[in-house]
Amino acid sequence: MNFPIGGDCERMPLPVIKALGVLKKACAEVNRNFGLDQEVANAISKAADEVIDGSLYEKHFPLSIWQTGSGTQSNMNANEVISNRAIELLGGELGSKKPVHPNDHVNKSQSSNDTFPTAMHIAVAVETQNVLLPNLQMLHDALKKKSEDFADIIKIGRTHTQDATPLTLGQEFSGFAQQIAFGIERIRVSLPHVYMLAIGGTAVGTGLNAPKGYDEAVAAKVAELTGLPFVTAPNKFEALAAHDALIQFSGSLNTIATSLMKIANDIRLLASGPRCGLGELALPENEPGSSIMPGKVNPTQCEAITMVAAQVMGNHVAATVGGSLGHFELNVFKPMIVANVLRSIRLIGDSSKTFTTNCVDGIDANRDNIDKLLHQSLMLVTALNPYIGYDKAAQIAKKAHKEGTTLKKAAMDLGYVSEEDFAKWVRPENMLGPK
Repeated sequence: MNFPIGGDCERMPLPVIKALGVLKKACAEVNRNFGLDQEVANAISKAADEVIDGSLYEKHFPLSIWQTGSGTQSNMNANEVISNRAIELLGGELGSKKPVHPNDHVNKSQSSNDTFPTAMHIAVAVETQNVLLPNLQMLHDALKKKSEDFADIIKIGRTHTQDATPLTLGQEFSGFAQQIAFGIERIRVSLPHVYMLAIGGTAVGTGLNAPKGYDEAVAAKVAELTGLPFVTAPNKFEALAAHDALIQFSGSLNTIATSLMKIANDIRLLASGPRCGLGELALPENEPGSSIMPGKVNPTQCEAITMVAAQVMGNHVAATVGGSLGHFELNVFKPMIVANVLRSIRLIGDSSKTFTTNCVDGIDANRDNIDKLLHQSLMLVTALNPYIGYDKAAQIAKKAHKEGTTLKKAAMDLGYVSEEDFAKWVRPENMLGPK
């Protein structure tokens, strides 16, 4: 190989190879209508099926993502593997290029410049449907259920990491659930452009050597094979020279990563302790947390998913740089872009699933500690603002903090409210929304 870079961990991702199999099968079936011999087309289609099911990947697709930026080596790798397997199926001699030629037949009416970007989009769309969206939905549903389970638990809010006014633990978790819901929506909004395929643009977008209608027919066949709504790209020059659709999609993944970072950090901080932290949440005890401190249990699922979030952010930076460097009629960062987007899809999908099953589903509320912290907070004084004004309420809070007394005692010492009025006005359950 001319590109022995990075070892097995840097191989062209399996989803891309499977997508090339889908595309080669679709092209062969469409090419039947444009002069390709029926027997040859059938053999290509059968050989492509073995690429699609992944059975040829380990032995026959060794190439790294670090190759030519158009993905030409991987396209030719697919052409040659499918050609030779088709020859084998027809009883011919391997390597003879007869009766199935890798270029003339398997790559008929195609160029690496339109096949590889098409495979990129197929791979991203399929992985999104199979891995990303189902697991994000699972996480959303788990967070939403917790928001319902915790709906009656009033706790102190925190802004700037300082005590603020109350809310329910359910309201706090509803914010987490909404972040994931919006993340799913962003993915769905990004998908229509991913469903647009470059195939038919051939070398520079003009469609040279492809028959009229070929692009629409192949896109329709890919849609049929995958069950996804693929269509031909409306402008092949854009489809070859730029990868804005995937960069936008990666941006949606990046936004989800920021959401996951915030959610996991909040959960692990709320669960800090068990005795010397906030201790509002209790997380599942999945494994020993320390090799030296007996009995210690760490928020490992939170730590794993925050590392994933950091990696996804890095992947997006790399994809963004690659997307910005399309020169003239061809972007030549294609393998790197798709590898990073696919890695982000897999990382977010897998981590969302394990975070749900090994953490979120088992979260419990420490009601006693939540209530204790709620009633220690000085910010309950905010409830007095409408009755005595901001300045007097601030004096009460400062006096209580300085002297280590309760808000009620400070308010009564200052003569601003009676015991009866304090009890009537400072009620956390009445501070949870507009009145």
